[in-house]
Amino acid sequence: MSSRSSPADVMSLRETESGYVSGSGSESSLPEIYFTKPHLAFLNRQLQFLEPQEILRWCITSLPGLYQTTAFGLTGLVTLDMLSKMKIPRPQMVDLIFLDTLHHFSETLALVDRVRSRYPLVSLHIYKPDGVDTADEFARKHGDKLWETNDELYDWVAKVEPAQRAYRELQVAAVLTGRRRSQGGKRGDLDVIEVDEAGLIKVNPLANWSFQQVQDYIKLNDVPYNELLDHGYKSIGDWHSTQPTKVGEDERAGRWKGQQKTECGIHNPRSKFAHYLREQEAKKQEEALHQALDSLEVSS
Repeated sequence: MSSRSSPADVMSLRETESGYVSGSGSESSLPEIYFTKPHLAFLNRQLQFLEPQEILRWCITSLPGLYQTTAFGLTGLVTLDMLSKMKIPRPQMVDLIFLDTLHHFSETLALVDRVRSRYPLVSLHIYKPDGVDTADEFARKHGDKLWETNDELYDWVAKVEPAQRAYRELQVAAVLTGRRRSQGGKRGDLDVIEVDEAGLIKVNPLANWSFQQVQDYIKLNDVPYNELLDHGYKSIGDWHSTQPTKVGEDERAGRWKGQQKTECGIHNPRSKFAHYLREQEAKKQEEALHQALDSLEVSS
């Protein structure tokens, strides 16, 4: 008795015979999304001359597993509004990821509700530090003012770990960010598209825009924004590390004022935090060893 071949078998046979792979064929023969360095350089040369809307259209048609990470700053709000005007079919709509550090301004949290009301079709995924839901719970677990006692640990538990958990659970392959060259610091030579150490694709669709261009778009399109911007703030993060900026200062001058720091952690190399965590574990083991030796001396 002869057995009939399944459609999948036929497709696999055709791929083997032709030497090509189709998206509807065997997934095992398809590589993960990646860019070679020459390809990445080529894309950046092409994308830098496009308007943000054109970059966003390219992302939607080219990058599966695409999300927007946002703390609802002005640039992220512009991106969100541009996407909402593209009439994208629901399966291709770009969901939002918001990292609730539990230390945002009340004005930021109020803005989240207004954004949900303005853009009801957009799904919002909120991630908090692992195992806690409030600032009080955070303090009980990690100690008071962790951002002062151990700034790197704060970045890890409040931002980096929740971000990595979101990427893993949502199967994120690419993210839209709100970073721009005009924000200064490490962002001064920002490319439109980047790939981090873990292979995550980061796209900065408004990399070429100035703060004034962003602000003009917000006003022209009546986009909801953080009320703190009317009180001297330009870049808004956690309440404990954000201040208003003065006339003539860089846009992000109000972040971590007086510190040698320009990024919150999620845009720093992941290897930095892997090294940090190894150091912390080594310290714990050393302390445990000293305690064990001390207890032996006391008992003897």
